[in-house]
Amino acid sequence: MTAKPLFLPFVVMLALAMVSTCVGAAQLPANLEDIAHTWAHVTYEVPPADQDAAYQALEARVERLVQANPADADADAKVWLAIILSTHAGEHGGLGALGMAKQARTLLEQAQAIRPDALDGSIYTTLGSLYDHVPGWPLGFGDKDKARALLLKALQVNPDGIDSNYFYADFLYRHGDRAGALAAVKKALAAAPRPDQPLADRGRRAQAEKLLQTIQSNS
Repeated sequence: MTAKPLFLPFVVMLALAMVSTCVGAAQLPANLEDIAHTWAHVTYEVPPADQDAAYQALEARVERLVQANPADADADAKVWLAIILSTHAGEHGGLGALGMAKQARTLLEQAQAIRPDALDGSIYTTLGSLYDHVPGWPLGFGDKDKARALLLKALQVNPDGIDSNYFYADFLYRHGDRAGALAAVKKALAAAPRPDQPLADRGRRAQAEKLLQTIQSNS
């Protein structure tokens, strides 16, 4: 049984993607590096019919990690759990997706209070995407102005990253700024590759190329 997505799938793959130009995968703790690889595998390689169970298993694993790590040490783990929940929500759809999105927002706000620059600004990219794609009041917490501010903050932290530029391009296109979206998505596609994360790069680049084609075909 499938449910119509409550908000557009946006696959917040900031996973090693968050491992941007300033934060390399080699700097991630081994447990988080493995989680990042698993997330990319589930998101880009596992068949859609099997993703729900795979995301649930990964969420349970990261929840244990969050509970086991105090204070500053669990900021990265909280961001990762939020990313997994956000991606799962985008693929899952229905009212359950909104619950996951709300949980992700809470985790990101907690991580922001611990260390705002965790994972090279991924907090801002992920929160911005949530505020952009989740329905607004009274059903959800979506807010275009908050989304724009957060995505711009992500660009300040990581101006040349593929993720920060891709999500800003997606935001601009969804809200009618095709010229701005075109410039942002081209910048995303021009981002330097991450040698340690070929799968994550491949998936994000495919999304950016698809967005570029959509923008150009509707110009």
